[in-house]
Amino acid sequence: MTIAFADFEQVDIRVGTIIKVEAFPEARKPAYKLTIDFGVEIGTKRSSAQITKHYTLEELPGRQVAAVVNFPPRQIGPFMSEVLTLGFPDAEGGVVLIQPSKTVPNGGKLF
Repeated sequence: MTIAFADFEQVDIRVGTIIKVEAFPEARKPAYKLTIDFGVEIGTKRSSAQITKHYTLEELPGRQVAAVVNFPPRQIGPFMSEVLTLGFPDAEGGVVLIQPSKTVPNGGKLF
């Protein structure tokens, strides 16, 4: 399926830095609760992320990630996920996070 470039421009993908990670035992599938700093324009947002296969709670703070910031919030059990943190599946379906190859300012928009 082909989409117009204008359709792509409607998806607001930004970079942010994970500042807090919490276990999410209430989730149906193993997940963490992330708090991500997207800079002054967007601020701090929260996300539920099924990334427990490749990442520990301790190694995630300070990591930059990409996320869609203009989807409506989504209720995940008792948690409200405000952004969609992006990743690719490995060969077994485990999520590998997307991150810039160099540190960039929080809030930068993907283009």
